[in-house]
Amino acid sequence: MFDLFINQHIGSMLKEEQLRKKTAEDTARLMMAAARTAPKGRGRDTLFIALAHDEDIQKIAKTMIQLAEKWETPFFARDAQNLLQSDALVLIGSRIEALKLKECGFCGFKNCDEKNLNPNIPCAYNNIDLGIAIGSAVTVAAQHHVDNRVMYSIGKTALYMGLAEPDVKVLLGIPLSIRSKNIYFDR
Repeated sequence: MFDLFINQHIGSMLKEEQLRKKTAEDTARLMMAAARTAPKGRGRDTLFIALAHDEDIQKIAKTMIQLAEKWETPFFARDAQNLLQSDALVLIGSRIEALKLKECGFCGFKNCDEKNLNPNIPCAYNNIDLGIAIGSAVTVAAQHHVDNRVMYSIGKTALYMGLAEPDVKVLLGIPLSIRSKNIYFDR
């Protein structure tokens, strides 16, 4: 009788492997919330935050492999292999929007009016805010013991593919993995 009870219930258990993708995506959603609520210069939100699904992940990885050859950047191909093994992907980027400061100079120009004559040059505060948001996001992943790595190559490829809003000029990718060994280490 006891054996029958055990056999019936083992078959209905959900194993960790079956929940891995959902767990990674749940963590990704929490990371997105952390990025959105991270402190921002003058309280202005210039962030773009998205969760890529399987089809987009496959397309990004395929394009990364093509760009590795086209741009002579072999690490794009290596990062694409990591992306293909990942359980989820968070994209976090920033629009370029100067803070209208009279004196700053962090971007290399005297003030925001001067910087705005060069609209494709990022405002230093936008990039600082992006860094703080990414730091908040990866902290959430770490708190949930989900392996991750911030990758320029993924963000650059997603921008190249037009996957972000048109005014987003800086974008980084954070792939997530739940495995017994960190796939982003010893690459």
